[in-house]
Amino acid sequence: MDVIPGIVSSDPSTIAVRSIHLMADGSLADFDEVIHPAAVDHEKSVQPLSSRGTGPAAFHSTSLWLRAAFADLHYDIHHVVAADGLVAVNSTMNGRQVAPFVVYSEDGEVDTAFPPTGRTFAATQSHWFRVEDGKVIEHWANRDDLGQAKQLGWVPPTPIYLLKMARAKSRAKRAG
Repeated sequence: MDVIPGIVSSDPSTIAVRSIHLMADGSLADFDEVIHPAAVDHEKSVQPLSSRGTGPAAFHSTSLWLRAAFADLHYDIHHVVAADGLVAVNSTMNGRQVAPFVVYSEDGEVDTAFPPTGRTFAATQSHWFRVEDGKVIEHWANRDDLGQAKQLGWVPPTPIYLLKMARAKSRAKRAG
């Protein structure tokens, strides 16, 4: 499905696909066009506190969090199915880890930090969206996090990588 940047459509499939592509390069203004002010990302529990709110700013924050760790971030869209305002998108997220990827605990504290490996990855993902009033109002995802972790060299961790993880977590805590 081709999505033309800057073109706003009321088609739920187009809106859902555009919201995925915006994760790689969208501005807050772009997110304002496709994300409802009351939109909820049900996958936010490991994200920074700034991503845990509602609306375009929270979704934009998630995109900045991903872009901070992964260069060349892009999504390949394989299938899109829509019915009654619910859209399912089968995709692959691609990128290269160039900075620490930090995940957070429920209370917003740094939980784990994966130091950069410079490796590329291509991880399959299924995204589910509920679209209302021409904008995404809910998002869920099923991701191959283990496959991504293996491709990036996070698992199985070597003793040296575990040491690097501990140092990256300490730095992330100090920066936070």
